[in-house]
Amino acid sequence: MDFDANVHLAPNIYHDRHFGCQAVKILPGEYFVTTKDQLIVTVLGSCVAACIYDADRQIGGMNHFLLPNDGQASQGIANESARYGAYAMELLINHLLKLGARKSHLEAKVFGGGNVLQGITHTNIGERNAEFVIEFLANEGIPLLAKDLLDRFPRKVYYFPATSKVMVKKLKNMHNTTIIDRESEYRMRMRSAPKSGEVDLF
Repeated sequence: MDFDANVHLAPNIYHDRHFGCQAVKILPGEYFVTTKDQLIVTVLGSCVAACIYDADRQIGGMNHFLLPNDGQASQGIANESARYGAYAMELLINHLLKLGARKSHLEAKVFGGGNVLQGITHTNIGERNAEFVIEFLANEGIPLLAKDLLDRFPRKVYYFPATSKVMVKKLKNMHNTTIIDRESEYRMRMRSAPKSGEVDLF
């Protein structure tokens, strides 16, 4: 399967005036890794984001992915559906190691998996994404220090790799379908490839 067609290093870099720093926005199918004092931002519906970092060396990154085959029951990380998620996780981890992080020092925080995609609630895709990322981290021996998963609300995630701090805002009053449309488009893209609320700190 040509996973590279759907996983990319995030290209959207801008200055965040609220936090007064350089920020990187990642969309579904993207990831970003940095050794700098940058902010990584994403908005999640049923997708999951993993923030993985080496706190000692201040190297961190975040991805944003969705298991593509929402018609299968979960069978662990070895099933066909989970191959994409495993690739998205391995890509992030390998990039961290390439920049100097040590596998034995990696830690994680994970977010997302909300039940927000209309018309496919019976497939529990958010729940399967959440189960997958927890199982993957356990199999890799990467400690999971914090998580905010499931529920029915989209989330906006602000991740500061230099300090490993994560701020999560649940978007309880959505006035448009941007998140749903973006994730639906992402799911269709994968299928075509060859095989606002309170802020919580983590």
